[in-house]
Amino acid sequence: MTNTVYIATSLDGLIAGKDDNLDWLHDIPNPQNDDLGFSAFMDSVDALVMGRNTFEVVLSFGIDWPYSKPVYVLSNSLTSLPAELEGKVFIVNGPLEQVLDDIHQQGRHNLYIDGGNVIQQFLQHDLIDTLIITTIPVLLGAGTPLFGELIQPLKFRHVSAEPLLDYIVKNTYTRQR
Repeated sequence: MTNTVYIATSLDGLIAGKDDNLDWLHDIPNPQNDDLGFSAFMDSVDALVMGRNTFEVVLSFGIDWPYSKPVYVLSNSLTSLPAELEGKVFIVNGPLEQVLDDIHQQGRHNLYIDGGNVIQQFLQHDLIDTLIITTIPVLLGAGTPLFGELIQPLKFRHVSAEPLLDYIVKNTYTRQR
């Protein structure tokens, strides 16, 4: 069972700019429209766990639902979902360990953890096994940080660094326990 973060950050460790701006993610030339390994990563997971804010951002893109895997939205305030997402998206809440137990009992063991608040909560509970962080060479100066306060330091081992598109680097780290 693995909980994996797969995310892009700016050089200053932000996952969104001011006012949740994500435009900077699309500034790198990508003439072949390479997905940079995202499809292969998605093939390796059983489901996604994201927060309400991330869920609402995805909905705001105005595209068809982009995930073929089940998506669990951690939220204490969300009470309903769009009808077209029935059977694709599930609202969950409660202690993270219980949420994970419930998801695992459904046969979903390799999870993609997404969204700033959710990632920080999982890290605070030492529930992240792998970090895959793609660094975009831009300094945003302000916005949403990937990392927050921790109860204690968490040590990770660097597994690989993959340069992509002559601009960015995808680093993979695994939790040392």
